Amino acid sequence: MRFIHMADVHLGCTPDGKTEWGSQRRREIWETFQESVHDAADMHADLVLIAGDLFHNPPDEQMLREVSYLFSSCPGVCFALIAGNHDCMTKESAWQRFHFPENVAVLGSDGCECITFTQFGCEVYGFSYDRPQIDKPLYDGLMPDENDAFHILLAHGGDALHIPYRMEEMERSGFDYIALGHIHKPQILLKDRAAYSGALSPIDAGDEGPHGYLVGETHGHSVHLQFVEKAKREYVTMTVTVNEEDTALSLRDEVASAVRKRGSDNIYKIVLKGQRRIGVHFDTELIAGCGMILSVSDQTTPALHLEMLRQTYKGQLIGRYIESFEQDAQRNCAAERQSAGIGISSSQGDASYDQRLLAGLSDVQRKALMAGLEALLAGRN
Repeated sequence: MRFIHMADVHLGCTPDGKTEWGSQRRREIWETFQESVHDAADMHADLVLIAGDLFHNPPDEQMLREVSYLFSSCPGVCFALIAGNHDCMTKESAWQRFHFPENVAVLGSDGCECITFTQFGCEVYGFSYDRPQIDKPLYDGLMPDENDAFHILLAHGGDALHIPYRMEEMERSGFDYIALGHIHKPQILLKDRAAYSGALSPIDAGDEGPHGYLVGETHGHSVHLQFVEKAKREYVTMTVTVNEEDTALSLRDEVASAVRKRGSDNIYKIVLKGQRRIGVHFDTELIAGCGMILSVSDQTTPALHLEMLRQTYKGQLIGRYIESFEQDAQRNCAAERQSAGIGISSSQGDASYDQRLLAGLSDVQRKALMAGLEALLAGRN
């Protein structure tokens, strides 16, 4: 038997909704799902497993009709699915009134059900959510019937509010394969026995990395899994290191080049790190125009050459301001090493004055030193 395991499709979701590409992402989620359903027919899969959250919200009749049409366009493929916490099957939901074609089996929310596919010797167990949160370990203790069928459990959850489970219970449950949903990152829990397929497409900025579905090939009561990447784009956190020579325009060009190299179809969170020239503040909106940039975080610090500034402005306000932090650094070092006399003067140790002073300060003290110096130097300029 050959099957596709997918989950967390979230049809109807508009990722990055406030961006200019939000509506495009909404369409892409439908397109990727449609392509994946057709993949099942093209690869002559026997069964498609959908482990919850096919929809981002409980579906209305029109959404169910759209999905039903897709399923009916592949009559040689069987589909088994459950509703998850996002698209839960309440008593009033359209799930309860809708009739899918014969090749589709939706497991209900009144307890664990078993669907038998005699044509390829498989039984699928599971149940749908009837509410958004279920904090009871309802999968613990579930076991398949004793027969020669290939036994699959469709499951959704894994955290405290969404059917928590113990892995050791899953391992000894007797199911040949456990198809899990709810966690958006693809991961294997038990080799060729239990896996999260991950979200079919990334839904929010936390869904970094590749996304798609799993293909399973059974051999007796064992299965071999292969991940198939399907998402049209990824979320990527890109760190760009800044130096004192960078300007707003040079940094924009550097980010644009890095985005092209990594892939212009991806959606980026840009993090700026390193040391910038004193008084330079980068235009994050300029950088955000380099592609599908979701956010730009400027974590740079001013390049303050502390010993040079202390010597240049010795006896003046700037010099005295730097020296005022030396005692704080000495006290912190003494407390950490339980010994006094760790000085900050340039004659002690191999490290530079700057390194030893900054190492002796707390994060708050370092930020205060940097902010104060930048303000004082800006005032002089």
